[in-house]
Amino acid sequence: MRRTAARAGAGPVVDAPPAPGPEPMAGPEQTPAPAPAPVSVPQQLRTEFPFELPRGYVDASGTVHRDGVMRLATARDELIPLRDVRVQENPAYLSVVLLGRVITSLGTLPSVHDGVVENMFASDLAFLQDFYRQVNAEGHTRAAVECPHCSEPFEVELGGSRLGES
Repeated sequence: MRRTAARAGAGPVVDAPPAPGPEPMAGPEQTPAPAPAPVSVPQQLRTEFPFELPRGYVDASGTVHRDGVMRLATARDELIPLRDVRVQENPAYLSVVLLGRVITSLGTLPSVHDGVVENMFASDLAFLQDFYRQVNAEGHTRAAVECPHCSEPFEVELGGSRLGES
């Protein structure tokens, strides 16, 4: 039997009947308490991604720059180029301006801007456009699928891994 606490003005403490419900099991048959859920350690968000251009950007002195870094795009990165007159006159120019904003380094160039991007080879531009899509689509463009013959699950790359493929 349990004792209940007296409330102010309710009189003396009395024995209370046991609460209805299953009786606790005694002995080894008692089920153990469930294990606590594992604590997930937050992963650090990756915001910069290295790349290597297939051909490379050739600067005014003839130096070829191939290794670079692209950062994740922000909403601002995608909105500001829409106000650019060049983009308003030619919507295809949007990717040039956008890539000029998110490429943080390329070889030994002091800065990367849309003027650098517009002078890249078409194959490098196509590579960067595809890389941008992969980086900003949560880092990948893979989908889980199932083999129609053996029902084995596997992943496929939707964004394409060759230049210009999407």
